[in-house]
Amino acid sequence: MIPYRRALIVGAGAGISAALARLLAAEGLTVGLAARDAEKLADLAAETGAATFSADAADPAAVERLFLEADTRLGAPDVVIYNASARAPGPLASLDPEAVRRAVEVTAYGAFLVAREAARRMEPRGHGALLFTGATAGVKGFPLSAAFAMGKFALRGLAQSAARELGPKGIHVAHFVVDGAVRSARRPDPAERPDSTLTPEGVARAYLEVLRQPRDAWSFEVELRPWVERF
Repeated sequence: MIPYRRALIVGAGAGISAALARLLAAEGLTVGLAARDAEKLADLAAETGAATFSADAADPAAVERLFLEADTRLGAPDVVIYNASARAPGPLASLDPEAVRRAVEVTAYGAFLVAREAARRMEPRGHGALLFTGATAGVKGFPLSAAFAMGKFALRGLAQSAARELGPKGIHVAHFVVDGAVRSARRPDPAERPDSTLTPEGVARAYLEVLRQPRDAWSFEVELRPWVERF
């Protein structure tokens, strides 16, 4: 039994967030899905009964409007999941500064904006859950991926700070290190390495189990990787 009733997933799309929407809806939660392009969510919304919202997660005014609209259409969410991120890959010396700025804004600054609005609603009630989708890049940086690492390191720092501030107020904050590629139609398992990717459904089930945790044994960071992954 999940002690929550309304969930808002920011940065929704195919993959992890779609699997989460299905599981949360099956648990009886009212679900909201937010993305810059809400039209792409139509099929998922029809399948899950979710409401859809258009919002740029890196725009403070847009995020404020998103939560006000969610308050009206769903009721104030008591689960908020931040799944948005952006990349600007390439050699450090030739990266476009504007692309890097945008990547960090979406991956980290947007998470702050969403967490701020969530905290404003959850703190007065002393109840809620705030979950962040991280990555291997939030633990170690890789070549040609500086912008993504910057954003994910900042996201992890935000999650740690929020957990220490909001946890004692009854709000469960958790950061998920998705340490591996996530399987999709465009990214199937290589024939020579079966089970070498994470399934969206497996990741979503891990989020669900964290939401079930009693507050005397909350997880604040969870690492998820395929069982064949080399550490």
